Amino acid sequence: MSTQNPFKSTRIEYHILQSFPVTCLNRDDVGAPKSAMVGGTNRARVSSQCWKRQVRLAMQDFGIKLGIRTKKMDSLISNACMAKGATEEDAKACGTAIAAAFSKDTLFFFSSNEAAAFADYAETQEFKAKDLSEKELHKIAKKTLNPALDGLDIALFGRMVAQASELNVEAAASFSHALSTHKVSNEVEFFTALDDLAEEPGSAHMGSLEFNSATYYRYISLDLGQLYESLEGEGIETAIEAFTKALFVAVPSARQTTQSGASPWEFAKIYIRKGQRLQVPFETAVRAKNGGYLQESIDALKEYLAKKEALAGSLFGKEREYTFGEDTSFSIDSLVDNLKSYAAEGL
Repeated sequence: MSTQNPFKSTRIEYHILQSFPVTCLNRDDVGAPKSAMVGGTNRARVSSQCWKRQVRLAMQDFGIKLGIRTKKMDSLISNACMAKGATEEDAKACGTAIAAAFSKDTLFFFSSNEAAAFADYAETQEFKAKDLSEKELHKIAKKTLNPALDGLDIALFGRMVAQASELNVEAAASFSHALSTHKVSNEVEFFTALDDLAEEPGSAHMGSLEFNSATYYRYISLDLGQLYESLEGEGIETAIEAFTKALFVAVPSARQTTQSGASPWEFAKIYIRKGQRLQVPFETAVRAKNGGYLQESIDALKEYLAKKEALAGSLFGKEREYTFGEDTSFSIDSLVDNLKSYAAEGL
């Protein structure tokens, strides 16, 4: 493998428009759909973390082995130690000691291979927690983690290890908050529920919940240079395919049983570019025309990107450009094939 990074400063940028009917895709602390003030108008919002988690979980459907993100690292290590023959008491002590070497009461991102390697090391120390070296544990983690095989999501979404900065992994993927391209006001649904065994007429329960409907703009950037470094050049094409397909199918899970929001991409512009990232702010809210917001949002998105490309000149750094949603012969499979072909040419 070449020591030079063939994708330095190169990103795949996804500009996605996705319309949803009556939904509450992402709730705030009082159960209402999240929102944000942009350009002086209230917009519907889905947080980046919300959609990012759904994308991460969806990658499993495309053959990707995920890492483990948990506060319960100690119990997982304990189980691995008991599988190696440790007593329950020793395994618990080792699990606590090993977890403390990486995380103190915070979510930690690690792989199943790392967990097994920690248990192997504890076995060499006869499962004596006091004999476990924090420095040695960090070396084992550094040596064992292979995101291309057992934790692609760690390479995509990154991890931070406060106790050992050399184990940090810079995220290759950047997600913006999904925002409606237009003004949105939440509405309230009043509902009642009936008791099947009721002896008197009337409802047995009543309540209310908020909802909205919107056309969302989603911006995601995949830094191919950073991905290449984190994966050490392995499995780039597989990562691009799984990530793109997961972006396509993933939908936030909130209230899906009562307010189904199963809407796919309506339109997308996808660039492979070098240099500065480019996100569309939709600072001026789109106004409905001819019955809806979608076409006006498409027009505004295309106009903004074309203008910025013209103004940036040679600094725009465009390598490839793809449009999804206008030509039915260009499917998500076509997009994936083109992105993978670009990656293959660079390797």
